[in-house]
Amino acid sequence: MDYFNRIQHAIEFIESNLQEELNIIEISSKSYFSAFHFQRLFHAITGFSVQEYIRSRRLSEAARLLKKKKNILEIAISFQYGSQEAFTRAFVNRFGITPAKYRKEEMNIREQNKINFLDYKNKINENLYLNKPEIIMLEKIHITGYEYYTTLINEDYFGDIPKYYIEFGEKERYLRIPNRISPNMAYGISTDFNNNGQFSFIVGEEVHKFNRDLEKGFLNIEIPEGKYALFTVNGTSDLIQNTRRYIYGTWLPNSNYERKEGPDFEITDVLRSTYPNDMKMKIYIPIEI
Repeated sequence: MDYFNRIQHAIEFIESNLQEELNIIEISSKSYFSAFHFQRLFHAITGFSVQEYIRSRRLSEAARLLKKKKNILEIAISFQYGSQEAFTRAFVNRFGITPAKYRKEEMNIREQNKINFLDYKNKINENLYLNKPEIIMLEKIHITGYEYYTTLINEDYFGDIPKYYIEFGEKERYLRIPNRISPNMAYGISTDFNNNGQFSFIVGEEVHKFNRDLEKGFLNIEIPEGKYALFTVNGTSDLIQNTRRYIYGTWLPNSNYERKEGPDFEITDVLRSTYPNDMKMKIYIPIEI
């Protein structure tokens, strides 16, 4: 198993089809990852999204064709822009100059070259083993919680998730959960992953048993039994976000584990935590060899 080689297969597919319509499901299939997981890994490793990469590569290749005096409209259509106007807007946003002016003038622009993910592999984070997880086995956990929605796009979930915890507490939604086991332990569960990067984030608590008669917005979810990588985080909310980036951008691609199907989840010790400077959290990632 080599995450970097697998993602590189998807890159090669993108490169061979820059002038064709590209579908994230087909792209991710070349890496043998789900579309959601592929996008999460790609962004965590590179710092930008798959869509941003495709857009930047198309515009960079278009810029090279402009220097060969190719027709602007033909270039626009060939790189999947519906009109010359749409292409011009994208080109200006990327390079700060119109295609027509760029073709006439001698100037340097910041082109996006083809990515080689093996280069990322060779730059393994020197802190790779500073936050080494504990590998544990868990039995099934029954959670009742309130469902929120967020997305990987632009890392919106980093800002959204803390807001969801705050809203959950301020509105005392926890009091609407029947059969609670540990009221001081708040669960946050990432699940229902969609190919467009959207997913559900459920804030709730562990329960003795499920109650089928829940208020609107609440649901029951079972965390599957199995093997998990457990990361313990004691520190600021920024440290928590950086740990999430580290898990998918550094640890998992360089580990001997495959992320198993199922939800990520985290447990916050509410009584011992003070947002945002002193958080006590454990993050669980489902894994398999």
